[in-house]
Amino acid sequence: MTSLSVGVAPHLPAGILSPYSDGERGAVVAGFANHQRRRKRAEVAASPLLPVTIRGEVPGRAMRGGADFGNHLSRTEVGPNNLHKVSSAWRAATPLITLLLSLLFLVLPALSARAAMSIQEVTSSKGITAWLVEDYSVPLVAIRFVFDGGTTQDPAGKEGLANLMSGLFDEGAGDLDSEAFQIKLDDVGAEMSFEAARDGTYGSMRMLAEQRDAAFDLLRLAVTEPRFDQAPIDRIRAQVLSGIIANELDPDTVAQRKWLEALYRTHPYARPDQGSRQSIATIAPKDLIAFHKANFARDGLHVAVVGAIDAETLKKKLDMVFGGLPEHQALAPVADTDPKLNQQLEVNYDQPQTSLQLAYPGVKRSAPDFFAAVLMNEILGGSAFTSRLFDEVREKRGLAYSVSSDLVDHQHANALSITTATRSDRAAETLAVVREVVRRMAEEGPTEAELAATKKYMIGAYAINNLDSSSAIAATLLEMQLDKLGIDYMQRRAALINAVTLDQVKAAAKKLLSAEPAIMVVGPKLGEAKKE
Repeated sequence: MTSLSVGVAPHLPAGILSPYSDGERGAVVAGFANHQRRRKRAEVAASPLLPVTIRGEVPGRAMRGGADFGNHLSRTEVGPNNLHKVSSAWRAATPLITLLLSLLFLVLPALSARAAMSIQEVTSSKGITAWLVEDYSVPLVAIRFVFDGGTTQDPAGKEGLANLMSGLFDEGAGDLDSEAFQIKLDDVGAEMSFEAARDGTYGSMRMLAEQRDAAFDLLRLAVTEPRFDQAPIDRIRAQVLSGIIANELDPDTVAQRKWLEALYRTHPYARPDQGSRQSIATIAPKDLIAFHKANFARDGLHVAVVGAIDAETLKKKLDMVFGGLPEHQALAPVADTDPKLNQQLEVNYDQPQTSLQLAYPGVKRSAPDFFAAVLMNEILGGSAFTSRLFDEVREKRGLAYSVSSDLVDHQHANALSITTATRSDRAAETLAVVREVVRRMAEEGPTEAELAATKKYMIGAYAINNLDSSSAIAATLLEMQLDKLGIDYMQRRAALINAVTLDQVKAAAKKLLSAEPAIMVVGPKLGEAKKE
């Protein structure tokens, strides 16, 4: 068992930097309501513009996964297609948030020395490994895990299989049918959720420590013995289908579908995660059983646990929950791909607002210039109110409410994405301004002052953005495992950022931003919109 202590001040007052938020403390008193959450979770959002952003390395952005894995919200609320809405809401509240963050940064240095978060690597007798953070300040346990695979493993003609399966794990398992399973889940006061992402199927459970034996047993049933009964399949399929039909009438969703196809062509990333009317109609119980058997195996499993549980107890629970699974996955190979750039896609609708999306080359998480690219992107458009794009597009010209750039990271593709929306009669002007900002960044790079400020922010904001609740800590630990960063990554991260030179950031800017981008325009044809 490996153990590492990281000074991140997890025991600050509730609501500031404690791994247990005020909401979690309230949940201990009030208990967890499960039925309404489960119904929401069955709703499906549209496919994302691109795979979700760099995992935990762009402050304030969602960590990679099926949904925002710092939160347990429904796909509809925090689905990949709604990241822009979340970003806009964040920007709207920024004056107050900026003040609060400033106060936090003032108190953080004095408080951080008082506590340290110990990350333990725990391996069970059956060889199942998990990263554990013990914390008994609140009697809760949060577990987060992922099986490699995800929606890229959907067979041809069965698109939407992984997504449909993820809505069925709490719809009956073992000798418990759907209703009996839900009653048991409510009785033990636990939250359970599953999500099919591009490259993995994620699961999580948050439970009261005093009920952990019964909660872990329900999780074992869900993971190892899902029933896939016909009635729940038909009900969840109908919910997915209603989302697909609604999306067919939504201009932005139709555009995103075309955008993915233009970027990824025949690659699995081009397919909508929820499938199509035709594909989900063909999915039968035997397909779900076969997919579960091929994907849910121990060699593709990654686990993180946070809360009131010790290492020896966790070892037993890991074997109990996951020990009955097959040892090896049987995944279909998925090729690496690069988004097809140097193209312009116009999806024409007669509407007053035009959405603009641009895609440039990205960077792998394992690349030597990864942090140089992250810092460059933060200066370009990552920071809500201090980025160059925000300054030029919104502050100086009032062309858009929000504009942002994001590094996009997936197992088989990478990109840098820029997104904004503006009045349709000013779309051409906005696009020209965005491209000019990008051109200057590619040719000149950032200034020394910009780089210094961005380094300070990225280092200081990490705990606030990534370690502010038990669920967020578990999600962060899981992503560290997926990225093979090592258990001591949090200790090394600040030094890695500070080691980046201005010349390296300029080189990253030139490398990523000199290419001709892929561009999508959703709205009237450029130059044809009428002024209001």
